Amino acid sequence: MRAAARMQQFEESIIREMTRHAMEHDAINLSQGFPDFDPPQAVVEAAVDAIRRGENQYTVTWGYPALRERLSEVYTPRLGREIDPNLHITVTCGVTEGIVAAVMAVVDPGDEVLIVEPAHENFRPAAIMAGGVPVPVPLSPPDYRLDPERLASVITPRARALLINTPHNPTGRVFDDEETAGLAELVVKHDLVLITDEIYEHILYDGRTHLSPARREGLAERTITVSGMSKTFAITGWRLGFVLAPTSLAVAVHKAHDYLTICAPTPLQAAGIAALNLPQPYFAAMAAAYAERREVMMGYLAEAGFQALMPEGAYYTIADYHSLPVEQAAWSSMDFALWLTKEVGVAVVPMTSFYSAPGYGQGSVRFAFPKRVDTLHSAGRRLLELGDLRR
Repeated sequence: MRAAARMQQFEESIIREMTRHAMEHDAINLSQGFPDFDPPQAVVEAAVDAIRRGENQYTVTWGYPALRERLSEVYTPRLGREIDPNLHITVTCGVTEGIVAAVMAVVDPGDEVLIVEPAHENFRPAAIMAGGVPVPVPLSPPDYRLDPERLASVITPRARALLINTPHNPTGRVFDDEETAGLAELVVKHDLVLITDEIYEHILYDGRTHLSPARREGLAERTITVSGMSKTFAITGWRLGFVLAPTSLAVAVHKAHDYLTICAPTPLQAAGIAALNLPQPYFAAMAAAYAERREVMMGYLAEAGFQALMPEGAYYTIADYHSLPVEQAAWSSMDFALWLTKEVGVAVVPMTSFYSAPGYGQGSVRFAFPKRVDTLHSAGRRLLELGDLRR
């Protein structure tokens, strides 16, 4: 027997593989982007209450009604257009499913899907599973800026959709007004659908603010906005994402989601209302806490000899390891990541896993820092011992 040919076009997640290696070797897991601390207590209690009061069966396919109402209240001003809770919103099993549902809703076999890389691992498989052809648009170090000329150079008559993530994983970039303006111009000019992953919209540093691309002129009716609650509220295991689609595409997203997962977990959707209702100081405190973690992580990386990129948003940094005082600094990114996990006891992700474009990502790894500060100190102390591991 043989598997479908499309399944041969991509591998299982390297991020999750590195988590398995971390568990096997008792390494500190700075590979997968999940917190090692609890969600807000009010949100946890809301989930327990929902289970106890019987919210344990299927809900409406595209989302628990009261949650969609609250999302409408939050995102109508944020996107600058009316978000109808009964039409424009689909609650999904995480942003990962949201991306797949969005791509399946708009991509026909043979359509090209432009993917800004480095990109989360699920972008390319989403395009392939929809029958599309993924086309990489690589960002280059050290600044990883969006280049409209590079983007324009890969657009063909077969181009249908463009996938982008901002604030960006893994670079930590928050694409600025000039970059998104150039992006918007090309999306409109070439009649593309823009699919945005905005899961880190509340994790920003140094006074930055997030402006959803859907707010830009000409993009409201051609942008599918995907976000979720996993990162903002430290509930990555709850799998709560949502897709905000324009009227012309919303029903198609509903259909894709319906046959992918039926509905996200009902009691957790009910608890999502409590999360969205947290007072504004929660969001400021959460961002400040991640800023503290960023400083701790960046300090240890610099002291250990890594050349790391200062994140503007999200909770990752890319670190070049070529200057480390070990011979492993000449290894491939994957080999180095495995060595660091097994021998140093700190699990990371090779940057090559975020690119499909050849020649990108070697010599660097991604560190995730959504951990307790004492966890980061423990990881940092291990990294400072790298000089003692000279081979």
